[in-house]
Amino acid sequence: MAMNRRTFVIHSLVGSAALAAATLSRADVPKVAETDANAVGLGYKEDATKADKAKFPKYAAGQQCSSCQLYQGPATGRGNCALFAGKSVAAAGWCSAYAKKA
Repeated sequence: MAMNRRTFVIHSLVGSAALAAATLSRADVPKVAETDANAVGLGYKEDATKADKAKFPKYAAGQQCSSCQLYQGPATGRGNCALFAGKSVAAAGWCSAYAKKA
């Protein structure tokens, strides 16, 4: 199917608006504090290398939120996690619910 100029412009505008909305919505999301009750229970740390290895022996070097199935976001910076609804986690973070992406 050939795309005419009008269809291309409309698709471009819709795509640009969606991208802008996604970027703005991520910027407005508060960060998960390591002191939040849920974060404490899961052993969440902003820096995965600071995970309590004695309390959470499941932790292994190299594990971090950006490579977890529950994380949705960029490989660096911050993103969303299914466990912390409405708050963002650090891509370099870690918690005991870590599940490696397939």
